[in-house]
Amino acid sequence: MQMKNTVRHSNTPDSATKRVFITGGASGLGLALARRYRQAGWQVCIGDVDAVRLKQVLSQYSDLSGLSCDVTRESSLTGVRRWLEQHWDGVDLVINNAGVAAMGPIDQMSIGTWNWVLDINLMGVVRGCKVFSPLFKRQGHGQFINIASAAGLFNPALAAAYNASKAGVISLSETLHHELSRDNIQTMVVCPSFFKTNLALGQRSTDEKMAARTTRLVNESNMTPEQVADAIVQAAAMGQFMLVMPDDAHQQWLNKQQGTEACGVPASCIDNGAQA
Repeated sequence: MQMKNTVRHSNTPDSATKRVFITGGASGLGLALARRYRQAGWQVCIGDVDAVRLKQVLSQYSDLSGLSCDVTRESSLTGVRRWLEQHWDGVDLVINNAGVAAMGPIDQMSIGTWNWVLDINLMGVVRGCKVFSPLFKRQGHGQFINIASAAGLFNPALAAAYNASKAGVISLSETLHHELSRDNIQTMVVCPSFFKTNLALGQRSTDEKMAARTTRLVNESNMTPEQVADAIVQAAAMGQFMLVMPDDAHQQWLNKQQGTEACGVPASCIDNGAQA
């Protein structure tokens, strides 16, 4: 596949340089992760479906590489893998980060919206793992970081498609954690509650009140993409399988696992200002 939309690539790294590819890397958490790994001395390549945003980011960081990448197309991810093999001789870490949101009651959300959410949030991660796992096996090492959500653990109301897609990512990641470890391939899944990012900008909601609800959850969060990125980098370096954050979400998850007390939805996952 010809990567005609390749924006730029930096020099081939030496053998000691770690290499990371990040989907949805031109904004939000993906960009925060790119900056964080760049600061740590990694060779960073970001992929994004938004060509304008991708070009803007690459104009700011001359040492980043960037490729057009549509996670709904396996051929697009295959093209990225081939580029990384050709220019970098492989990749050490793939972060499946691209995602979208949708809000609404089950009887009002169209099947088209369900398909859109699942195709990006779940199948985008499936495609990323499917495409890059053979390369990791040939290399004898590799790591996936799959971005899910605390919503996939606690299932707040009016977000069935989003919740189901993220729960699928969690299940997929646990499966691969067992399946790929024998090949020296690590898998990590990240489950943050809402944080300040652009997730709400492209959301599909059945009415304006629900759109405002998601926007409020994002804007009023105490977490930033940079904080989430820092936590991910630290946990990944230690080989941690699951990262649930912030603290209230992590504690509620422990409660749910242990069944020691009634487990509701963490405050960081709900909109306290919304009407019931």
